Amino acid sequence: MPADRSQLGAFLRARRDGLTPTAAGMQPFPGPRRVPGLRKEELAVLAGVSADYYSRLEQGRQANVSRSVLDALARALRLDEVERAHLFVLADPTIARRAHPTAVQQPDAGLLRLMTALDHLPALILGRRGEILATNTLLTAVLRDLPPSSSLVRFMFFDPLARERIINWEHFAATCMSALRGELGRHPEDVQLVALIDELRTGDPDAARWWADHGVQDYASAPKRILHPVAGELSFDIETVLPPRTTEQVLIIYTAQPDSPTARTLPLLASWNAVQPAAR
Repeated sequence: MPADRSQLGAFLRARRDGLTPTAAGMQPFPGPRRVPGLRKEELAVLAGVSADYYSRLEQGRQANVSRSVLDALARALRLDEVERAHLFVLADPTIARRAHPTAVQQPDAGLLRLMTALDHLPALILGRRGEILATNTLLTAVLRDLPPSSSLVRFMFFDPLARERIINWEHFAATCMSALRGELGRHPEDVQLVALIDELRTGDPDAARWWADHGVQDYASAPKRILHPVAGELSFDIETVLPPRTTEQVLIIYTAQPDSPTARTLPLLASWNAVQPAAR
């Protein structure tokens, strides 16, 4: 039986608890309810499997799960593409690629050229475990100096500056934990990733709470608001670019609406950053 079958059950329970019968498009079964989410029997009906089969699956006692059952569960639970992929990896760990935790990560050459060309926008390249592989100077001006091989996730949770600068910090910090859960599903043998997650869960109560929610997603495009000590409030739309050769790296670009206050401020901020001492 796969080693992380318990993780499959925990993920199914979390998604079931978070989906009401109404949201799932069905009439709730009669009788008192202990939780607002779907009952096991209700989810079994939606997925077209027996209640006993689903109970064994959620309890980690069902050794084999067919693709058709996983498809049915994904539809019944209204999973998005990232959650669906995570479900399949948990059900069959052989889908996950073996990790190489001791290998030094290098930024993808194509992403690096693209980031260099976008010197008028803040940008950075992230690798496995949220490791920062490269940043441009404008990202330093907007956020802070994040040197290569440092961790964006550790910065988000353990550096007080993250909470000071990022106005909608909770959204991005929760996204970091969801992205790590998806990565752990793909690389369950990555001991460095496991150690990082344990460090976050024990070191920050918010990280522990979001991890317990079993949310899963990739680093997603979203608005980001930053309170800069010199420029004031800056508003960005965060966009992500994946290279064609690997899914292990992502280029994150801070875009601004044309002619917006943020767009007009960025060139001035770049000039301000150029004259700041390195000890900033």
